[in-house]
Formats: sequence, C-alpha cells, structure tokens
Amino acid sequence: MLDFGADIPFVKELGFSLQRMHGGESELHYEARAQHTNSYGVMHGGAVMTLLDVAMATAARSDTPDMGVVTIEMKSSFIRPARGPMVAKGRMLERTRSMAFAEAWVYDAEGRLCSHSTGTFKYVPKAQPAAGQGAGTISTDG
Repeated sequence: MLDFGADIPFVKELGFSLQRMHGGESELHYEARAQHTNSYGVMHGGAVMTLLDVAMATAARSDTPDMGVVTIEMKSSFIRPARGPMVAKGRMLERTRSMAFAEAWVYDAEGRLCSHSTGTFKYVPKAQPAAGQGAGTISTDG
C-alpha cells in the first residue's frame, strides 16, 4: 500500500488503500464496512462518490506530488450496486497550469463496472498546519 502524500482523515476512516499513483493514473482498493452501506446492504452512494473523487484527485496529483488538489465539480453515474471488494481506477484526461480534468471507474470483485465519474480539480499548495493548530486553510481563489 502506498502513501496518499496527504493526511486525509476521512479516507483513513473509510479504509481506502492506494495501490498506484503514477503517470496520471491511480488505483485504489476498498471494501465497505457495515457502517458504510445503505439500507439495501450495498455500498452507500456517498462512499462510492468519495472513492471516485479520491481516485480522480490522486490521478491528478500523480505528476505533481508537491501540490494538492480541491474538487471544483464532479458528476457521477451509478451503474449497478457496489458489493464486496472494490477497485477504483482514476485517470487524468488533461491538465492546465492550475486545473486538471479526470475520470474514474469503480469495479466490483467480478470486474463489473459499478460507477463512473468525471471531475475538475484545481491545483493548490499543500495545506500546512498553522502553528499550534490542525490543518491549514486552502484557498480556491486565484
């Protein structure tokens, strides 16, 4: 398992593991725990969208590890219920000096596509903790 290059408490809580982050691509693995499912016993849509978001953001950061990214917009499509161990794959489609455009897919253990997403991300300096405080402030201005 690789390091995400940033402390992301929500990602730790969900239990995502980073398998690949290189050349504009990423791969994450995840198996939803009971508290991450919906009333139908499948992965909650919010957990699916977070997995897609992190896969795209990680792909966008793969060639600029000294920068962070923030999500500007994201569209997700749910194709089938997500059950069991999941694999998310992200790919950066294009980038400018300050923006990245990416997409991601989530597959189940049988390799069936469960969801797809596209997103736009803004490059920002990595958050630095302020003296005596937690995470620093990230500005999406400029």
